[in-house]
Amino acid sequence: MPERFRYDVEILHLLVSPAHAYFGRAREGAADVPTTDADMVEVVAGKGIVGDRFFGKAAHMDAAVTLFAVESLEAIAAELGAAPFDPLLTRRNVVLRGAQLPPLLGQDFALESGGDLVRFHGGRHAQPCAWMNEMLAPGAHPAMRGRGGIRCRAVSSGFLHRGPAVLVSPVPLDPARAGEPSLLRPSRLP
Repeated sequence: MPERFRYDVEILHLLVSPAHAYFGRAREGAADVPTTDADMVEVVAGKGIVGDRFFGKAAHMDAAVTLFAVESLEAIAAELGAAPFDPLLTRRNVVLRGAQLPPLLGQDFALESGGDLVRFHGGRHAQPCAWMNEMLAPGAHPAMRGRGGIRCRAVSSGFLHRGPAVLVSPVPLDPARAGEPSLLRPSRLP
C-alpha cells in the first residue's frame, strides 16, 4: 500500500448547478441558472455530483467534479488589485482552503468530511474560460491559467460536507503553495 499523507483542509463551498451559466458571447450576459451552494452533496462513482450539469455526461465522466483552491482566487485578486472575488463565480464544484491541487493530477486521492470518505482520480487542469474576465475582473482569465483547479473522476460514491475535512494524498503536498500557478503551456487565447 502506498504511503498516504493527510492534510487538514476546509471545504468552503459545494457548488451544484443543473446547467451551464457561461456560454455564448459575454455581451449577452451569463445565463440565469439556479445554483446551489450546498452544505452537503452526494457524489456517485463514475458520474459526479448528483444534480450538477456534468453528472452522468459521457464527455465529462473523467472530469465531472472540479476542485479549486480558494488561495488561487485570493492571489489572482491581489495580483489584479481587485477586491476579493466570490468563489462561486468560478463555477468550480468544490472550493477548498489549504489544498495544493496540481500534484494530484494523475493520482488517486480522497476527501474525508463529515464522517464520509469520497475517492477521486485527478484527471486534468480545470482551464478557465474567457468569461472570467467578465465575471471576476479584466485580466482574470489569463491570471487563472495554471491555477483554475483540477477536474476529477469520482472513484467512489459518498457525501461531501462543507466544513473541516481531510485530504488524503498518495504524494506529499505543500499547503503553503495552494495559490501558486502550476506550469502550463502558454495559451494562444486572450
